[in-house]
Amino acid sequence: MKNRNIAILLMCLATPLVVAVCLLAGASGLGLPDLSTGIGNAIFSLRKSRVLGGFLVGASLSCSGVVFQALLRNPLAEPYVLGVSSGAGLGAAIAILSGITAAGAFVLPVIAFVAAALTLMLVFTLASDGEGTPSVYSLILSGVIISSVCSSLLMFLIAIAPVEGLHSVVWWMLGNLQPADSTLLKACSGFMIAGGVALWFLSPELNAMTLGSETAHHLGIRTGLVLCAGLGLATLVTAAAVGLAGLIGFVGLIIPHVVRSLVGPDHRRLIPASALAGGMFLAVCDAIARTVLSPREIPVGVITAICGGPFFLFILRSRRKRGWIE
Repeated sequence: MKNRNIAILLMCLATPLVVAVCLLAGASGLGLPDLSTGIGNAIFSLRKSRVLGGFLVGASLSCSGVVFQALLRNPLAEPYVLGVSSGAGLGAAIAILSGITAAGAFVLPVIAFVAAALTLMLVFTLASDGEGTPSVYSLILSGVIISSVCSSLLMFLIAIAPVEGLHSVVWWMLGNLQPADSTLLKACSGFMIAGGVALWFLSPELNAMTLGSETAHHLGIRTGLVLCAGLGLATLVTAAAVGLAGLIGFVGLIIPHVVRSLVGPDHRRLIPASALAGGMFLAVCDAIARTVLSPREIPVGVITAICGGPFFLFILRSRRKRGWIE
């Protein structure tokens, strides 16, 4: 218990330091731009937006990963497993290509959430046998299938997209933490923060759900309600993250595993600790993406994939050796 408290304390202390370093990271190295000029102020404003957006997106995806792993009782679960990210991405791409995002900043996250929610409902419908809550394995299998379908439809949209909209959609698909305007950042941030706080309030129920639906039911937990609420809230924060930054994978897989080993499985600690660690991780990945090949910029999703791919294989291999995955 003492070591876990120390780990949380270190995360709290490290967060402002990491954020400060990311704010200082620029094309010419570490340092603040000349704030006495209009250009310098504009550059620093862009950095602040990116760091804040990266922190919130990383925190949201990490919290979603924690919830999916708890409810599905699967160590490899993350927002992509149930097709949530792919559904949100498809909805956001449709909004971008159709031009309706010009109607307001709230349009993109709302459409992404609606598409993700419809995707989740479709997954539940396919996984259900009409006799109550669908099994975890049916949900995962249905989610993988629907995710593949959404990804194919997204590729189709890219194939027929006009030239003027193609670059923005492709760049968005690879992960882009530079919001189109501050209003979009504020809108998505509101959804992500509200959803993340609501997920933390579900921590006691999530602790019970990790023991299995039957055990949780005997403990007085309304398992069906908790499952729907948890997945719905996780879908909300994922959709807001996708609407703001595009498709960024592996954050919801890497961070929960690392943090769980440091602070334990209690979701009252795990969710806020994962939020801090996920935020720091994605902010650092973005700082690397915009500085390592300066003046060129790498999509941040490429950096997370480079980190997450080997980590995913490591988890899969270690779990198989222990006999936890067939």
